[in-house]
Amino acid sequence: MASEYTFRVSAWWTSGRTGLAKCESSPNTIHFSEAAELGGLQGRWTPEQLLLCSLAGSFTTTFHEVARAVKFEFTDLEVEIEGSVRRSRNAGCNFTEILIRPRLTVQSEEQREAGMALLRRAKSICLISRVITTPQTFEPWVETGKVPIEGWATDSEAAKVGV
Repeated sequence: MASEYTFRVSAWWTSGRTGLAKCESSPNTIHFSEAAELGGLQGRWTPEQLLLCSLAGSFTTTFHEVARAVKFEFTDLEVEIEGSVRRSRNAGCNFTEILIRPRLTVQSEEQREAGMALLRRAKSICLISRVITTPQTFEPWVETGKVPIEGWATDSEAAKVGV
């Protein structure tokens, strides 16, 4: 396994306030726009959302690796990221706070404490979290739930879809 990696992404404006981004490892391009609040188009990813998505994805993959390393089994992990942006006259727009809310579902009460410790460990070593200098608030949550049975929604999944 290599000890150093290089990642490359290209982006360009296509017209108005929209653009495309692509990378070598994916055949799909991402259509993005300035935020609608800044005059961009609705229905497209914004650079702000892509940053938050990067953090959510990095945290999720980091947690999976940490849990796998200690053979910790869990039912589900959902990571919600919320970023607050403030516009100032002199400095443009800046993120003022990022809220990270991982919600881990485990099979039993006995796993709750270990799950919480693993969430904290993942936060401390998450690559994207460590490079973001904006203040971050971490609100982890561990809950117990039933093991999903193939073809059946769990209680939390049923609540999400209104079953």
